[in-house]
Amino acid sequence: MKHETLIEAAARVYDFDAYFRPAAPVASPVIAAPAPAADDVMPTLAAIPVEFLANGVDDEDDWTPPPSGIAPIDRTMLAEKGMLVPGAPVGALAEEFRLIKRQLLLTAQEVGEGGKAQRARTILVGSGKPGEGKTFCAINLAISLAAERDVEILLVDADFAKPDVMASLGLDDSTGLLDILADPTIDPEACVVRTDVPHLSLLPAGKRSHSDTELLASRRTEAVLDRLLAADPRRLIVFDTPPALAASPASVLALLVGQVMLVVRADRTTEADVREAVQLLDGCDEIALVLNSVSYEPGRGRFGSYYGQGE
Repeated sequence: MKHETLIEAAARVYDFDAYFRPAAPVASPVIAAPAPAADDVMPTLAAIPVEFLANGVDDEDDWTPPPSGIAPIDRTMLAEKGMLVPGAPVGALAEEFRLIKRQLLLTAQEVGEGGKAQRARTILVGSGKPGEGKTFCAINLAISLAAERDVEILLVDADFAKPDVMASLGLDDSTGLLDILADPTIDPEACVVRTDVPHLSLLPAGKRSHSDTELLASRRTEAVLDRLLAADPRRLIVFDTPPALAASPASVLALLVGQVMLVVRADRTTEADVREAVQLLDGCDEIALVLNSVSYEPGRGRFGSYYGQGE
């Protein structure tokens, strides 16, 4: 059975007994902010040269604004949130996402060779519950993928209840996916926000309605997805979706994408939550688990000493 195979495969890589606490009722659960894949490798403002940060110059005359129609990503905000900063020196977090994207790109190639060329270019990033770091991972994945030479990345905010992608990048919301689904006269490509990060574009969530899930489940969604993919044969689409156990859009989108990246937080996600989330997302045949917020034992952290961490 697919669900058992996925869980068993994850268990061979990660010790569930060590990483997952037993499920227990909590009177007032506190949802922590998304954390990096390893707390000890979070980039800091001091570690990132000022030339890589937005508006990071002393003389305003030295700063050249991006061309008209190009949205400037707030690199200072990315650094403050512990995210990847485009163009900054490669560190441990960047290497973690290089490993993740390489496997996703390989799977995309395999899905495409299996006769699903269009679907192969779509990736859903989700989690079981809030606070597990799925938006953190979706943005970092998109930035990492955008560094590839032969692709164009479109990051779509499909978390309609709590859309955070645009704000996390220092940008304002605008016409987005829900507006496109609700109004057939809107050209999807006209809503795509080009950024000053090479190969990275965004599609906001759009204005929320009382029929978000129904709009997403309509035939219009598949048609819009096809148009976005057809607009650029090099385009890969990354969806940031709401937690699968908290809202239904993720399970609906799972039917349309080539693969799912399920974010599992090491210090809070239960094995039961993982199993249930996998079942809800099983409309997609390819589901990969990514362990977030891992604390490595001294001397065992990946990439740490190589990039000057922990020396």
